[in-house]
Amino acid sequence: MEKLEEQIAHLTKTVEEMSEVVARQDAEIAVLQRRVQMLMERAAEAEQGEGGGVFIAGEKPPHY
Repeated sequence: MEKLEEQIAHLTKTVEEMSEVVARQDAEIAVLQRRVQMLMERAAEAEQGEGGGVFIAGEKPPHY
C-alpha cells in the first residue's frame, strides 16, 4: 500500500510539473503568434508602400 501511495505522489508531482510547462508554452505561443502577425502586417505595409506585388516562386518579375 505504501508503494502505491509513493507512486501516486510521484505521478501527481509529475502531472503538476507538466501542467506548468504546458501553461508556460501556451503563453509563449500566444506571444509568438502576435509577433508573427505584426511582422506579416509590417511586410504587407512595406510591400504596399513600395508598390510591389506578390511574386510566386519560379515566376520572373515583370521587369524581366
